[in-house]
Order: sequence, then C-alpha cells, then structure tokens
Amino acid sequence: MIRLVLLLLGVEYLRKRWRSILVIGLLWLVAGLVVFVDALDDAAYFPINFFAYLFLIEGLATLAVAWTGVGGQRILRYVKGSAVVLAAVLIFAGHHHGNFLLSMIFGTLFLTDGLIQCISAYMVRYRRWRVAFSWGVAEILLAIFFYQPYPTHYVGTLPYCLGLFLIFGGANMIALAMRVRRMSGNPALAESAHPAVQPDDALAAAFGQVEWDGPPADHEQALTVHVWTPTGSAKSPTQNYPIVDRYIAAVDINGVISTGHAALETPEGIYISLYPGVEIDHSPDEFGRLLRATRENDVPGIFQPDYATESKAWCPSTVQVRIRNYDPRRLQSFWLRYRSDTTYNLTHRNCSSTVAQALEAAIDGAVGRLYGKRAGWRVFLRILATPELWVAAQIRKRAVTMAWTPGLTLDYARAISMLADPRPFAWWKLARAAVNRMVHLRREWRAQDHDAVDAR
Repeated sequence: MIRLVLLLLGVEYLRKRWRSILVIGLLWLVAGLVVFVDALDDAAYFPINFFAYLFLIEGLATLAVAWTGVGGQRILRYVKGSAVVLAAVLIFAGHHHGNFLLSMIFGTLFLTDGLIQCISAYMVRYRRWRVAFSWGVAEILLAIFFYQPYPTHYVGTLPYCLGLFLIFGGANMIALAMRVRRMSGNPALAESAHPAVQPDDALAAAFGQVEWDGPPADHEQALTVHVWTPTGSAKSPTQNYPIVDRYIAAVDINGVISTGHAALETPEGIYISLYPGVEIDHSPDEFGRLLRATRENDVPGIFQPDYATESKAWCPSTVQVRIRNYDPRRLQSFWLRYRSDTTYNLTHRNCSSTVAQALEAAIDGAVGRLYGKRAGWRVFLRILATPELWVAAQIRKRAVTMAWTPGLTLDYARAISMLADPRPFAWWKLARAAVNRMVHLRREWRAQDHDAVDAR
C-alpha cells in the first residue's frame, strides 16, 4: 500500500517531506514494538474495545459503499468489509471463544496467503522468487504463532496484528526517508525505472477540478487501457470455471486455453501492446511448463502498431478503462526504454505486466499534478481513506507474486482510475442519494395526501 501512495504522490511531494516521513516511521516503529510487547503480557494496557469500534465503523462504511465498485473491486470490498465487521464482533464477544475464533481467522489468513505465495513463487520462478518464498514462509510461521495459545491464550491477537503492521510499515518509511533527499526517481517505479522528468506546472493547471462524478466522456482526452478478457477473446464457447476464467484463463469446448490480452493507448499516439512473435502452445500439457518465468521460456515478441490494426486482425477489446490524469512525457520516457527489448515471457514479461508498468509510469505523481501546491497532508489522508487504495494494493501484491493477467490488469486499472481521477467519497455520495430519496418520497406522500383531500 505504501508503494502505491509513493507512486501517486510523486518525487517532489516526498522530497519536501522526508523529515516528516522519518518521524512518522520512527513513531510507527516504536508504537508497534510497544503494542507487540504489551500483547505478550495479556495486552493489559491495549485499548482493544476502542479499536473494535473503529473496525466496526470502517467495516460498515466499506459494506455501505461496496456496491459502487466494479467487477473484482466490488467483491474485494464486500470481503474486506465483512471480515472487518466479523473481527469487531468477535472482539466485542471477548472471553475465550471470541479471542480463539479471531486467532484462528488471522492464522488461517496468514497460512493461506503464505502457502499461495510459496507455491506460486516456486512454480513461476520469477526473478527474486526466493525472496517472495521466504516471505511466504514467514507468513506460515506467523500463522503457527496465531494458532498456538502461548503466551496469552489468544487474548493478544489484535494487538499482535496491529503491532506487526506498525513495525513493518515504520521500517519501510524509515528506509525511504533515509534516501528520499537524493532520489532522482520514484522508488515505487524501481521495476520500470525511467529517466527523471522534471515537473511541469502546465500539467498541474490542466484540470479545473479535483473530483469527477464518473469516467471521462468520449470527447475528453484520456489514457485508455484495453482489455480482452479470456472468455471474451476465446474463438469458441468456453466452459464455466468461476474466478479461473476471470483472472487466469478460459478453456473452450475444444480444450484450447485462452489467456486474454491487454494494451494501453493514449491520444498522443502511444500504443503499448506486447505479443509473442510466434504463437505459444496453450495446450494443458504444455501450460504448466510455460508458467515458469525462467529464461528458457523467453521468446521473441512484437509490439502491435496501433489499436485499429490489432482489433481488426483479432477482435475489439472487451473492456476499456479511461484515465484523465496521466503524464504523457513520463509514459513516453518509459516507452522509449521498454520497447528496445522485445522479449516476451508468459508470466514475467507479458502483455499485462507491460501495461501495468506503463500505467504506473503514466500516473507517477498524479496527485501532485492534480492538486499542485495544495497537495498537503490533507491530500495524503484522503488517499489513505480511499477504498480503492486497499483494492489496488491487494491486486498488485497478488499479481507481482504470481503473474499479471488481463483480469488482474483490468481491476488494477479500474482501481487506479479512481485514485488518479478522484471521485467524491462514496459514503458521502450514498448519504446524499439517501437524503434525496427521502425528500422525493416525502413530496410524493404530500402529493398523495393533497389528492386524497381534493377527492373528498
């Protein structure tokens, strides 16, 4: 999540506030250690009920606005809101049973995520897969820690989680602050580093507003992410495999696997669409071997010239996501470097990972561009309070540790669009809609009463 915050705020914002970042990191680290150590002694001084109320409010707010999400965003919001509300209820229940169930839930989440990360890292074997495998093992060890009763008999479950979150978050912020004064580019773009581009005041003044009620209209200048979903791009009718055919691949009635496709287009003439130069065999027998991101699976790739050519040769994209607030110069800088290498790898360097990296380069410093000199701490807090930040962070984590797919790219682009082109807070929009509905109903009832009186 911190990585995405850095990406959205940009280098200039961070450089001006490195001291504050350092102080916040130190405070987080110390607070995390205090909370964790306190939890080892039955969490005697931890205000657990206070955090339970915060969890309940946050969970109910997330569930109230979950319907505003699209696709995977909506599912993740419902899952997150339900999980947080359940955690709050179990904390209020207290005693042995509530604490035990809460520990089992957290332990199962850590165990599941750790196993998935270890299995995917071992199977895909992308660069630095051993680091991801080690983090997966660490999550499994944390799961064991939550499962066993020592030393507090499950009373310290919530303080443990909060303490670990503060410790790791504080350590990351301290590491960032120590080098933020000298960095020439955003560390959030380390995987797709491109030459530094100086900020342009004209870009900050290009928008007369900082919120929009919806996506860009057809006449507005905007970056477009094209996605061909696995089911939408299959040549024959597909078999129904929920989740799998949405995020991984679809299998048609002939047994042929379709993985879909993703591309990125801008009005400035940039079109980024990486495709294998030779058609890859997607048969089930070969698919397991091709999942590995090792060099033996690298094949020559080609970049499609433009959307018109690609859609005519294949089919129109299934879904489009459009974003107003992007930097064409940063995107052009990324594109000049990236297109010099035409290597294609099904999991490590595919169409979806290419689009994800290009999208991140395009929105680097989006918040600073939008707010200009008004981008203070209020903007920072607003980003943290936006549900799409959590959604985008979860999608990115899963994609990086496994592989970018068109389905993940679609949901990631949708979440990023809500962060780069901010909407009014969903809870406020919902409350306003509810009030308007009440006023409308009251007017209808009054009209019905008047009609009844006139009828007499």
